Amino acid sequence: MTLNQNSAPLRIACVGEAMIELSFRGPGQTDPRIAYAGDTLNTAVYLQRALGPLGRVSYITAMGTDPFSDAALAFMASEGLDTSRIARDPMRLPGLYAITTDAQGERSFHYWREASAARQMFQGPEGFAALDGFDVIYLSAITLAILPPAVRAALAARLAALREGGTRVAFDSNWRPRLWPSVEAGREWVARFWRLTDIGLPSVDDEQALFGETDEAATLARLRGYGLRDGALKRGARGPVALDPTVPPGVYPPAAEVVDTTAAGDSFNAGLLAARLTGQGAAAALAAGHALACEVVGFRGAFREQRADPVAT
Repeated sequence: MTLNQNSAPLRIACVGEAMIELSFRGPGQTDPRIAYAGDTLNTAVYLQRALGPLGRVSYITAMGTDPFSDAALAFMASEGLDTSRIARDPMRLPGLYAITTDAQGERSFHYWREASAARQMFQGPEGFAALDGFDVIYLSAITLAILPPAVRAALAARLAALREGGTRVAFDSNWRPRLWPSVEAGREWVARFWRLTDIGLPSVDDEQALFGETDEAATLARLRGYGLRDGALKRGARGPVALDPTVPPGVYPPAAEVVDTTAAGDSFNAGLLAARLTGQGAAAALAAGHALACEVVGFRGAFREQRADPVAT
């Protein structure tokens, strides 16, 4: 589905984990900034910003009933996200991670997420009902990794059924080895979900780390072999390559300044999705994704405008 002048606003679900983010402003800092982020949440925020009134983005996850969860929900609401389908678990807390960056803006992560509420997603009495009624559902391999295998399999079945009803699936194979029991398990599940995907948003480094390729052409051939024709292979500063082999290569200027690469790929996904879902062609969508990512790497943290104290008073 793409939007036209007579269409109702697009209904998009982003599925994953919202986490508390601690980030330092620079080397030697001892007072971290507190914010709220997560790969699919980052995309949800930037996608809602890009779409404005043309779309309504819902975030699907599970959160606690603690003050940190309340603050994260308040932040989401302040960005215009629909939070009505987020499950609340009084026995669990949100996950936590800290970011440090080197002189080139490259990130190192430290996580505390093993008992997060999001790991209980879809396991309540309502099951997968939160996914009903959307035009597009976006998720990542991190979403998959935090779910038990049985829930992951049930999610695959539900997405397959929703696709038969006209819902499109967008997927990013964010590869985080620490979240998986083995490379083989990650490879199996990511390949399975690529076959359920309509709009692919892979990164070349993730794909090659997971599937063992060293040749970009081989990576593209494998992705296209799953049936992927819409979306892009992200290549960082070199710019993306269309999954549709008929789209000619583009010219993508690198970012003027790289301060922090946090949310670079997530914001790219949002820019591309916003363009594609509002009717722009593949080449324009790739350019839109790259431009947004170049902007985002120019400041620290996932969101420039995000407040440190997002709870409404």
